[in-house]
This record gives sequence, C-alpha cells and structure tokens, in this order.
Amino acid sequence: MAKEKKHKKGGKDKSAKLPRDVFDKELRKLQTELCHLQEYIKKERLKIIVVFEGRDAAGKGGVIKRITERVSPRVFRTVALPAPSDRQKTQWYPQRYIERFPAGGEMILFDRSWYNRAGVEHVMGFCSGEEYERFLTGCPTFEEWIVRSGIQLIKYFFDVSQEQQEKRFNARINDPMRHWKLSPMDIESWERWWDYTAAYERMLDATDTSHAPWYRVQADDKRRARLNCIAHLLSLIPYERMDWQSPDLGKRKKKKPGTPDQLTFRHEVPLVY
Repeated sequence: MAKEKKHKKGGKDKSAKLPRDVFDKELRKLQTELCHLQEYIKKERLKIIVVFEGRDAAGKGGVIKRITERVSPRVFRTVALPAPSDRQKTQWYPQRYIERFPAGGEMILFDRSWYNRAGVEHVMGFCSGEEYERFLTGCPTFEEWIVRSGIQLIKYFFDVSQEQQEKRFNARINDPMRHWKLSPMDIESWERWWDYTAAYERMLDATDTSHAPWYRVQADDKRRARLNCIAHLLSLIPYERMDWQSPDLGKRKKKKPGTPDQLTFRHEVPLVY
C-alpha cells in the first residue's frame, strides 16, 4: 500500500477529530452540489460508474449513504451484489456486473465490484490461481473497453489502519443494530490482514492505469473520509449548475359534491409515541 502522508492545510490540525457541526455544514454543501450534478447527469445523459473497494469496516457504505441520501435513486443507483449463483459462476466473470452498468443519465455506485476476484475470492480460495491471474491480466483491457464505450469510470480504495478496523469490528459486536454488518468473511479478513495486504498491493500494481486510476481514501477518520471522497468525486466530473424553474402551485380545484372531507380507513397505526 502507498505510504501514508500527513497533510496540513491552512495550519489546521488534521489529526484532530472533525467536529459534528463542521461535518454537517460541509456535508450539506457537498450534497447540494450532488443535486446540481444530478440535474446535469440527466440533461447530458452521462454514464458514470464509481467503484468502492477497500478494507472491511473502512467506511465504504457510509460514504455511499451520504452520496445517495439527498438525490434520486433513479439517477444515483447503488449496486451491492451477493455471492454469485451456481449459474453465474459458469458465466464470463464480469457478466453479472455488466448487467448493472449505467444507461444514459445514470451514475452507478458499486459497493464492491468485479475486484472481488482480486481480493476475497483470491485470498479465500474461491477462485483458481488461473482465474485470478487471468483477471489481473485482463482487467485493464476490460476497463479500457468500459471507458472507450463512453462510461466515466472512477475507482476508490478505502484504507483503514488495523487499530481502527479493530475498533469498528468491536463496535459491531457490541451494538445489536450493527450485528448485520459483521459477517464470517469480516472475521476472516481480520485474521488474514497481511494476506489481504499482499493481494491488494498486487491488485493496485496490476490495475492502476491511466484510463482507470485508483484513488486512495484515508479512512481512519470517517467524517473526513466522507467529505474528502465526495468533494473529490465532484471535482472529477465537469458539470454546470442547471437553471431551476420554480413551479407555480396554482390553486386547488373545488371539491366535488359527495367527496368526503377526509379519507376513511378501517385500520389505524396506534399512536404509541
């Protein structure tokens, strides 16, 4: 993995935790820009793929949630595929991912992607050595084909330290609302940290290309990681703010005779709160 560098801007200490109020304020600005980007994507019929890879518990899902929570799911579509079925295992490896590629006016966010073959499948022995080597050799050509077809491809790797990963795994263990986030594969990834390190290093060496570069997101600080990633994503897509035509609601039509003042229901949700 690339050697971590410490950055300072404007004399501020980047090692201090970002205050919640600052995070919320900056996030709102970025989410507003995502809404402007959305209108441009629809107008220009852009096709964009954003790949999110990284260590388990590095915060991929958290940033995807912040990207999508204020925009339309018809434009910003999240794809998180389960393990392949028996039929899919017999297909050309990228086939099930290609089925989810964008049409004009869409951005697809892959919460893990075809890079499973270079990570979990290789480390856990879910693919053969020949399949693994074929993937690393063919992936740059596959991604060049994607880009040449008119799709903008953006790839992020969320990198987290061992200490932060342990802290987040323990939080999942101790919080019933986070139990679903902890899978047997997460435990394996914890035990095989260095196997994954070697696999990711090989992956980066083979697939970091000029037409589809990898961007590392330093993710020990979740708040900064989310803001930095969204700001960077916005910087990679040239867009213009579209003029907003405020609609005139006008006046409601008059009630027709016999129309009830309120809807009639047979069942109500109890007012417990």
